[in-house]
Amino acid sequence: MAPGTSQHDGGAVPMVTLTAQLLKYGVDLPRFTHKNTAIIHASTKEDDTVRYHSLHDNKYLAYFRGHKDRVISLEVSPVDDGFMSGSLDKTVRLWDLRSPNCRGLLNLPATPIVAYDSSGLVFAVAVNQYSRILLYDVANFDKAPFMVITLDDPTLALISYPPRGIYMSSLSFSSNGEYILVGCSGDAHYVLDAFEGHLIAKLEGHIGLERKKMSQQISIEPQRGISGEEVGWTPDSKFVVGGSLDGKIVMWDVQNLPKRAGSIDPKVHPVRLQPVIKLEGHHGPSRCVKFNPRLAMLCSAGQELAFWLPSTEADPEEMAKELLKRKAGTSSTA
Repeated sequence: MAPGTSQHDGGAVPMVTLTAQLLKYGVDLPRFTHKNTAIIHASTKEDDTVRYHSLHDNKYLAYFRGHKDRVISLEVSPVDDGFMSGSLDKTVRLWDLRSPNCRGLLNLPATPIVAYDSSGLVFAVAVNQYSRILLYDVANFDKAPFMVITLDDPTLALISYPPRGIYMSSLSFSSNGEYILVGCSGDAHYVLDAFEGHLIAKLEGHIGLERKKMSQQISIEPQRGISGEEVGWTPDSKFVVGGSLDGKIVMWDVQNLPKRAGSIDPKVHPVRLQPVIKLEGHHGPSRCVKFNPRLAMLCSAGQELAFWLPSTEADPEEMAKELLKRKAGTSSTA
Protein backbone atom coordinates (compact mmCIF):
# COMPACT_ATOMS: atom_id res chain seq x y z
CA MET A 1 0.00 0.00 0.00
CA ALA A 2 1.41 3.35 -1.02
CA PRO A 3 2.20 5.98 1.63
CA GLY A 4 -0.61 8.48 2.12
CA THR A 5 -3.41 6.09 1.14
CA SER A 6 -5.77 3.86 3.04
CA GLN A 7 -7.87 0.88 2.03
CA HIS A 8 -11.67 0.82 2.04
CA ASP A 9 -13.68 -2.01 0.44
CA GLY A 10 -10.70 -2.95 -1.69
CA GLY A 11 -10.10 0.50 -3.12
CA ALA A 12 -7.48 3.07 -2.17
CA VAL A 13 -8.65 6.43 -0.85
CA PRO A 14 -6.50 9.40 0.14
CA MET A 15 -5.57 9.75 3.80
CA VAL A 16 -6.33 13.26 5.03
CA THR A 17 -5.79 15.01 8.31
CA LEU A 18 -9.16 16.14 9.65
CA THR A 19 -8.88 18.57 12.53
CA ALA A 20 -10.79 21.79 13.10
CA GLN A 21 -14.36 20.91 12.18
CA LEU A 22 -14.30 17.40 13.64
CA LEU A 23 -12.78 18.65 16.88
CA LYS A 24 -15.50 21.27 17.14
CA TYR A 25 -18.42 18.83 16.96
CA GLY A 26 -16.79 15.57 18.06
CA VAL A 27 -17.05 12.29 16.17
CA ASP A 28 -18.77 9.06 17.14
CA LEU A 29 -20.01 6.09 15.09
CA PRO A 30 -18.37 7.06 11.77
CA ARG A 31 -19.89 5.15 8.85
CA PHE A 32 -18.82 5.12 5.21
CA THR A 33 -21.57 5.94 2.74
CA HIS A 34 -21.61 4.35 -0.71
CA LYS A 35 -19.03 6.94 -1.75
CA ASN A 36 -15.62 5.99 -0.36
CA THR A 37 -14.77 9.67 0.15
CA ALA A 38 -17.71 10.51 2.41
CA ILE A 39 -18.91 9.46 5.84
CA ILE A 40 -21.75 10.19 8.23
CA HIS A 41 -21.11 10.43 11.95
CA ALA A 42 -22.82 11.24 15.22
CA SER A 43 -21.75 14.30 17.21
CA THR A 44 -20.46 14.41 20.80
CA LYS A 45 -20.28 18.20 21.24
CA GLU A 46 -22.45 21.23 20.53
CA ASP A 47 -25.62 19.27 19.65
CA ASP A 48 -26.94 15.83 18.65
CA THR A 49 -26.89 16.36 14.89
CA VAL A 50 -25.83 13.61 12.47
CA ARG A 51 -23.29 15.08 10.04
CA TYR A 52 -22.45 14.13 6.45
CA HIS A 53 -18.75 14.77 5.89
CA SER A 54 -16.60 14.81 2.75
CA LEU A 55 -13.15 13.30 3.31
CA HIS A 56 -11.99 14.66 -0.04
CA ASP A 57 -12.06 18.35 0.89
CA ASN A 58 -12.81 18.15 4.64
CA LYS A 59 -16.21 19.84 4.41
CA TYR A 60 -19.65 19.05 5.73
CA LEU A 61 -22.15 18.26 2.99
CA ALA A 62 -25.33 18.12 5.08
CA TYR A 63 -26.69 18.19 8.62
CA PHE A 64 -29.44 15.91 9.86
CA ARG A 65 -31.15 17.51 12.84
CA GLY A 66 -33.97 16.19 14.99
CA HIS A 67 -32.63 14.10 17.86
CA LYS A 68 -32.92 15.63 21.33
CA ASP A 69 -30.21 13.51 22.93
CA ARG A 70 -27.00 11.71 21.98
CA VAL A 71 -27.09 9.34 19.00
CA ILE A 72 -25.82 5.91 20.08
CA SER A 73 -26.63 3.80 17.01
CA LEU A 74 -26.08 4.69 13.35
CA GLU A 75 -26.32 2.45 10.28
CA VAL A 76 -26.24 3.02 6.50
CA SER A 77 -28.51 1.02 4.19
CA PRO A 78 -26.53 -1.55 2.17
CA VAL A 79 -28.49 -0.82 -1.01
CA ASP A 80 -29.29 2.91 -1.21
CA ASP A 81 -28.72 6.34 0.34
CA GLY A 82 -30.94 5.66 3.33
CA PHE A 83 -29.66 5.46 6.89
CA MET A 84 -31.01 5.13 10.42
CA SER A 85 -30.11 6.65 13.76
CA GLY A 86 -31.09 5.60 17.26
CA SER A 87 -30.80 7.99 20.19
CA LEU A 88 -30.96 8.26 23.96
CA ASP A 89 -34.12 10.31 23.33
CA LYS A 90 -35.83 6.91 22.72
CA THR A 91 -36.47 7.48 19.03
CA VAL A 92 -35.31 5.95 15.76
CA ARG A 93 -35.15 8.29 12.78
CA LEU A 94 -34.95 7.23 9.14
CA TRP A 95 -33.10 9.51 6.75
CA ASP A 96 -31.99 9.90 3.16
CA LEU A 97 -28.62 11.47 2.35
CA ARG A 98 -30.29 13.53 -0.36
CA SER A 99 -32.59 15.36 2.07
CA PRO A 100 -31.92 16.94 5.48
CA ASN A 101 -35.47 16.16 6.60
CA CYS A 102 -36.28 13.04 8.57
CA ARG A 103 -38.49 10.71 6.49
CA GLY A 104 -39.55 8.40 9.31
CA LEU A 105 -39.81 8.44 13.10
CA LEU A 106 -40.32 5.62 15.60
CA ASN A 107 -41.07 6.47 19.23
CA LEU A 108 -39.99 3.69 21.58
CA PRO A 109 -40.29 3.00 25.31
CA ALA A 110 -36.52 2.70 25.85
CA THR A 111 -33.14 3.32 24.24
CA PRO A 112 -32.99 1.72 20.75
CA ILE A 113 -30.22 0.01 18.76
CA VAL A 114 -30.65 -0.35 14.97
CA ALA A 115 -29.41 -2.56 12.13
CA TYR A 116 -30.23 -3.32 8.48
CA ASP A 117 -30.23 -6.81 7.04
CA SER A 118 -27.96 -7.52 4.05
CA SER A 119 -30.78 -7.04 1.53
CA GLY A 120 -31.72 -3.60 2.87
CA LEU A 121 -35.39 -4.68 2.92
CA VAL A 122 -35.62 -5.30 6.66
CA PHE A 123 -34.32 -3.43 9.67
CA ALA A 124 -34.17 -4.41 13.32
CA VAL A 125 -34.60 -2.28 16.43
CA ALA A 126 -33.45 -3.59 19.80
CA VAL A 127 -35.28 -2.08 22.78
CA ASN A 128 -33.41 -2.27 26.06
CA GLN A 129 -35.11 -2.80 29.43
CA TYR A 130 -37.70 -4.88 27.54
CA SER A 131 -35.25 -7.33 25.91
CA ARG A 132 -37.16 -7.07 22.64
CA ILE A 133 -35.94 -6.96 19.05
CA LEU A 134 -38.46 -5.56 16.58
CA LEU A 135 -38.22 -6.42 12.87
CA TYR A 136 -39.67 -3.93 10.38
CA ASP A 137 -40.26 -3.88 6.64
CA VAL A 138 -38.35 -0.85 5.32
CA ALA A 139 -41.16 -0.06 2.89
CA ASN A 140 -43.77 -0.16 5.69
CA PHE A 141 -41.87 1.18 8.68
CA ASP A 142 -44.92 3.19 9.75
CA LYS A 143 -46.80 -0.05 10.45
CA ALA A 144 -46.30 -2.41 13.38
CA PRO A 145 -43.22 -4.69 13.30
CA PHE A 146 -43.89 -7.94 11.46
CA MET A 147 -41.94 -9.89 14.08
CA VAL A 148 -40.95 -9.40 17.72
CA ILE A 149 -38.11 -11.45 19.23
CA THR A 150 -37.62 -11.74 22.98
CA LEU A 151 -34.02 -12.19 24.12
CA ASP A 152 -34.42 -14.51 27.10
CA ASP A 153 -31.34 -16.44 28.26
CA PRO A 154 -32.30 -19.27 30.67
CA THR A 155 -28.65 -19.87 31.61
CA LEU A 156 -28.54 -16.57 33.50
CA ALA A 157 -30.76 -18.12 36.20
CA LEU A 158 -27.91 -20.55 36.91
CA ILE A 159 -25.72 -17.61 37.99
CA SER A 160 -28.18 -15.60 40.07
CA TYR A 161 -31.88 -15.44 40.77
CA PRO A 162 -33.59 -13.37 39.73
CA PRO A 163 -31.28 -13.33 36.73
CA ARG A 164 -29.44 -10.12 35.95
CA GLY A 165 -30.72 -8.25 32.91
CA ILE A 166 -29.13 -8.08 29.48
CA TYR A 167 -28.05 -4.75 28.01
CA MET A 168 -27.98 -4.89 24.21
CA SER A 169 -25.42 -2.51 22.72
CA SER A 170 -25.21 -3.57 19.04
CA LEU A 171 -27.07 -5.54 16.36
CA SER A 172 -25.87 -7.03 13.08
CA PHE A 173 -27.26 -9.52 10.57
CA SER A 174 -25.16 -12.30 9.07
CA SER A 175 -24.35 -11.89 5.38
CA ASN A 176 -26.86 -14.61 4.43
CA GLY A 177 -29.58 -13.02 6.57
CA GLU A 178 -30.14 -16.17 8.66
CA TYR A 179 -28.83 -14.91 11.99
CA ILE A 180 -28.78 -11.81 14.14
CA LEU A 181 -25.73 -11.13 16.29
CA VAL A 182 -26.70 -9.29 19.48
CA GLY A 183 -23.72 -7.55 21.05
CA CYS A 184 -24.13 -6.97 24.78
CA SER A 185 -22.22 -5.00 27.39
CA GLY A 186 -21.98 -8.01 29.72
CA ASP A 187 -19.81 -11.12 29.48
CA ALA A 188 -21.82 -12.74 26.68
CA HIS A 189 -23.05 -12.00 23.17
CA TYR A 190 -25.88 -13.88 21.47
CA VAL A 191 -26.75 -15.34 18.07
CA LEU A 192 -30.47 -15.50 17.20
CA ASP A 193 -32.33 -17.12 14.33
CA ALA A 194 -33.53 -14.19 12.22
CA PHE A 195 -36.51 -16.07 10.73
CA GLU A 196 -38.22 -17.48 13.83
CA GLY A 197 -36.40 -15.83 16.74
CA HIS A 198 -34.85 -18.88 18.38
CA LEU A 199 -31.89 -18.26 20.71
CA ILE A 200 -29.15 -20.31 19.05
CA ALA A 201 -25.82 -19.55 20.69
CA LYS A 202 -24.24 -17.73 23.60
CA LEU A 203 -20.72 -16.42 22.97
CA GLU A 204 -18.59 -16.42 26.13
CA GLY A 205 -14.93 -16.29 27.15
CA HIS A 206 -14.39 -12.52 27.03
CA ILE A 207 -14.88 -9.75 29.58
CA GLY A 208 -17.69 -7.35 28.72
CA LEU A 209 -17.27 -3.60 28.36
CA GLU A 210 -19.93 -2.66 30.88
CA ARG A 211 -17.06 -1.25 32.97
CA LYS A 212 -14.33 1.09 31.77
CA LYS A 213 -11.57 -0.72 33.66
CA MET A 214 -11.01 -4.02 35.42
CA SER A 215 -10.87 -2.48 38.91
CA GLN A 216 -14.36 -0.96 38.61
CA GLN A 217 -17.26 -2.77 40.28
CA ILE A 218 -20.24 -4.03 38.28
CA SER A 219 -23.50 -2.29 39.17
CA ILE A 220 -26.72 -4.10 40.02
CA GLU A 221 -28.51 -2.72 36.98
CA PRO A 222 -26.88 -3.54 33.61
CA GLN A 223 -25.38 -0.56 31.80
CA ARG A 224 -24.07 0.21 28.33
CA GLY A 225 -20.65 1.28 29.59
CA ILE A 226 -18.19 1.60 26.70
CA SER A 227 -19.78 -1.22 24.71
CA GLY A 228 -21.22 -0.93 21.22
CA GLU A 229 -18.53 -1.37 18.58
CA GLU A 230 -16.56 -4.35 19.89
CA VAL A 231 -18.18 -7.35 18.18
CA GLY A 232 -19.13 -8.29 14.61
CA TRP A 233 -19.18 -10.93 11.90
CA THR A 234 -16.42 -11.84 9.49
CA PRO A 235 -17.55 -11.15 5.89
CA ASP A 236 -18.43 -14.83 5.30
CA SER A 237 -20.33 -15.01 8.64
CA LYS A 238 -18.38 -18.13 9.62
CA PHE A 239 -16.76 -16.42 12.60
CA VAL A 240 -17.53 -13.69 15.08
CA VAL A 241 -14.72 -11.41 16.26
CA GLY A 242 -14.84 -9.30 19.37
CA GLY A 243 -12.98 -7.24 21.92
CA SER A 244 -12.63 -7.57 25.67
CA LEU A 245 -12.08 -5.42 28.74
CA ASP A 246 -8.66 -7.05 29.25
CA GLY A 247 -7.55 -5.92 25.77
CA LYS A 248 -7.71 -9.32 24.09
CA ILE A 249 -9.14 -9.95 20.62
CA VAL A 250 -11.30 -13.07 20.57
CA MET A 251 -12.84 -15.13 17.77
CA TRP A 252 -15.72 -17.61 17.88
CA ASP A 253 -16.42 -20.31 15.26
CA VAL A 254 -20.13 -20.22 14.35
CA GLN A 255 -20.03 -22.44 11.27
CA ASN A 256 -21.88 -25.36 12.85
CA LEU A 257 -24.75 -23.77 14.72
CA PRO A 258 -27.72 -26.05 15.46
CA LYS A 259 -30.94 -25.66 13.49
CA ARG A 260 -34.14 -25.03 15.42
CA ALA A 261 -37.69 -24.84 14.19
CA GLY A 262 -41.22 -24.70 15.53
CA SER A 263 -42.49 -22.80 18.52
CA ILE A 264 -39.95 -21.08 20.76
CA ASP A 265 -39.28 -22.75 24.11
CA PRO A 266 -37.67 -20.19 26.48
CA LYS A 267 -36.38 -23.03 28.67
CA VAL A 268 -34.12 -24.45 25.94
CA HIS A 269 -30.51 -23.48 26.61
CA PRO A 270 -28.43 -21.96 23.81
CA VAL A 271 -25.21 -23.58 22.67
CA ARG A 272 -22.44 -22.03 24.76
CA LEU A 273 -19.39 -21.25 22.64
CA GLN A 274 -15.89 -20.41 23.83
CA PRO A 275 -13.39 -18.55 21.61
CA VAL A 276 -11.33 -20.67 19.24
CA ILE A 277 -8.53 -18.13 19.57
CA LYS A 278 -7.53 -15.25 21.83
CA LEU A 279 -5.00 -12.67 20.68
CA GLU A 280 -3.05 -10.30 22.89
CA GLY A 281 -4.40 -7.02 21.62
CA HIS A 282 -4.32 -3.83 23.66
CA HIS A 283 -3.06 -2.58 27.01
CA GLY A 284 -6.53 -1.30 27.85
CA PRO A 285 -10.00 -2.36 26.68
CA SER A 286 -10.32 -3.35 23.01
CA ARG A 287 -13.35 -1.17 22.33
CA CYS A 288 -13.74 -1.49 18.58
CA VAL A 289 -13.13 -4.55 16.38
CA LYS A 290 -13.98 -4.56 12.67
CA PHE A 291 -13.19 -6.94 9.81
CA ASN A 292 -12.44 -5.60 6.33
CA PRO A 293 -15.48 -6.45 4.15
CA ARG A 294 -13.32 -7.63 1.23
CA LEU A 295 -9.77 -8.29 2.36
CA ALA A 296 -8.27 -10.56 5.02
CA MET A 297 -7.60 -7.72 7.42
CA LEU A 298 -8.83 -7.04 10.93
CA CYS A 299 -8.75 -3.69 12.69
CA SER A 300 -9.03 -3.14 16.44
CA ALA A 301 -8.90 -0.02 18.56
CA GLY A 302 -8.49 0.84 22.22
CA GLN A 303 -6.04 3.47 23.36
CA GLU A 304 -4.24 2.72 20.09
CA LEU A 305 -5.18 1.45 16.63
CA ALA A 306 -4.00 -1.97 15.44
CA PHE A 307 -4.21 -3.75 12.07
CA TRP A 308 -4.08 -7.54 11.88
CA LEU A 309 -3.17 -9.80 8.96
CA PRO A 310 -3.39 -13.61 8.84
CA SER A 311 -0.16 -15.49 9.46
CA THR A 312 1.38 -17.01 6.34
CA GLU A 313 3.20 -19.59 8.42
CA ALA A 314 1.32 -22.70 9.50
CA ASP A 315 1.18 -23.65 13.19
CA PRO A 316 3.57 -26.62 13.77
CA GLU A 317 1.05 -28.34 16.06
CA GLU A 318 -1.73 -28.01 13.50
CA MET A 319 0.58 -29.34 10.78
CA ALA A 320 1.41 -32.35 12.94
CA LYS A 321 -2.27 -33.05 13.61
CA GLU A 322 -3.05 -32.83 9.90
CA LEU A 323 -0.25 -35.26 9.04
CA LEU A 324 -1.50 -37.72 11.65
CA LYS A 325 -5.02 -37.51 10.23
CA ARG A 326 -3.74 -38.20 6.74
CA LYS A 327 -1.64 -41.10 7.98
CA ALA A 328 -4.61 -42.59 9.83
CA GLY A 329 -6.78 -42.21 6.75
CA THR A 330 -4.16 -43.95 4.57
CA SER A 331 -3.85 -46.84 7.07
CA SER A 332 -7.62 -47.39 7.21
CA THR A 333 -7.96 -47.61 3.41
CA ALA A 334 -4.98 -49.96 3.00
